[in-house]
Amino acid sequence: MIACLLCLSILVFYFFTSINRWYVLVSALVLGGISYLLAYFFLEQFVQRKIKLIYKLISETKATKREEFYTKEILPLKTMDEMEKEVEAWSSDRNKKIESLESNERFRKEFLLHLTHELKTPIFASQNYIETLQDGALHDEKVNMEFLEKASKNIQRLVLLVEDLDEIAKYESNEIQFKPQRFIMQDLIFETNDELKIAADQKNIRLLLKAGCEKGLEVFADRNRVKQVLTNLIENSIKYGRVSGETLAGVYAVDEAHVLVEISDNGYGISEEHVPRVFERFFRTDTARSRKVGGSGLGLSIVKHIVEASGGQVFCRSTLDVGTTFGFTINRK
Repeated sequence: MIACLLCLSILVFYFFTSINRWYVLVSALVLGGISYLLAYFFLEQFVQRKIKLIYKLISETKATKREEFYTKEILPLKTMDEMEKEVEAWSSDRNKKIESLESNERFRKEFLLHLTHELKTPIFASQNYIETLQDGALHDEKVNMEFLEKASKNIQRLVLLVEDLDEIAKYESNEIQFKPQRFIMQDLIFETNDELKIAADQKNIRLLLKAGCEKGLEVFADRNRVKQVLTNLIENSIKYGRVSGETLAGVYAVDEAHVLVEISDNGYGISEEHVPRVFERFFRTDTARSRKVGGSGLGLSIVKHIVEASGGQVFCRSTLDVGTTFGFTINRK
């Protein structure tokens, strides 16, 4: 465009000042061609090259001294519109990565804070009881056994916490091997309910199978791992359930490939803003009440790891003062 305008300007100027019009035409064409080549050379060798260098940095191409090689081979010539779209896509992707890094950093800080607190509490409690015994309480028959039992409980809590952390680490590093087998899901639920009946009876909570779910559904999974999931979920419903309440288990055939298992209670429920975080490590909706009922705070996180490692999905829905339902899918084939 610049060359055409320059050529036209020269042509008009010489047309009115020169007698030899052929000379004017030839001169205009020559000067126009030279202008075009100069403009093209400038854009190609300078502007386009700078754009490609920026594009190379955006594409995270490893820099070398031979930029000509990148210009000709690695970085093909693209239109400005194409480069604009790719830069926008790169910017969007980079923003997502930054948001992910910031989220991971917040999670890391929160996790370390919770972990420190969870470790500190049983360690300091055990230390205080043992030091008290060393200072003379060991010979006091009124308190020595009581202090020893409390110290032992705190140490057991610490052991449980370390074991759960070790288990999560193994799931995340794919160190745990799954041994799938065929079994009837309802049979496993009945077995788990029988083992937890004593804990449920202490709060007069009934462990039941939902009406309409009596027909046995066969699944194909690691039976011990699925039992661990059921145990964690049913124990959770007992801990946070109402006295004289109930825990219902439901089993449904979703399709030819999956079975849905739900564990529901009529307990106190979880507020809506907390539901998305219930599977996070150490997350507690009510810190004081959670510590009173015990546990490592990692049970639901382990549930999530087991279900996802088995190829299923886990979810939670809850309403305050109504109850909570935890569900997960399991493979049928």
